[in-house]
Amino acid sequence: MAVKNDKKIIQLSRRTVYQNRWMQVNEDKVLFPSGVEGIYGVIDKPPFAIIIPVHEDGRIQMVQQFRYPVGKRCWELPQGAWEDNPDSDPELLARGELAEETGFRAKRMDKIGQMFPAGGLLNQLCHIFLAQELSAGEPQREATESDMETAAFGLDEIMAMFEKGAMVDGTSMAALGYWQMKEGRLKS
Repeated sequence: MAVKNDKKIIQLSRRTVYQNRWMQVNEDKVLFPSGVEGIYGVIDKPPFAIIIPVHEDGRIQMVQQFRYPVGKRCWELPQGAWEDNPDSDPELLARGELAEETGFRAKRMDKIGQMFPAGGLLNQLCHIFLAQELSAGEPQREATESDMETAAFGLDEIMAMFEKGAMVDGTSMAALGYWQMKEGRLKS
């Protein structure tokens, strides 16, 4: 049963404390529904797409790269944003990121959902796509992705990577879980 609560936190002022090409960090002075004033840190980032590329045999194409914030190489689903074109069509973004990171092109690209990966501090929207009928090509990676690798895995292998800490990307796990529930493979 849904609970309706129309009480909102009201923004009183905003101060940008940091900004670069990829993000803007703001400190907002806010008024809580209780009447108490406080602050909220909010990170603005452009929308991104995460892609679940499924081969005909059911394996999922993933990428591995060094993730500086966690200090290790990690497997994850292909994903990304176009900082220079934040209002781009989500499907074009998904197709572009899939080809860029893996080299694969999808004959079928279906948007299956969307989410806010960290709604408590980040306003970035994630579009979830299922890519099927894949054809191989050469990746067109950016210079910052030159260490990226790609390989295909079964769902059991992906679960093992998650359990061993080789896959720590919460967005990838959420997208895979959502897809499995949507397909009826997991009970909600």
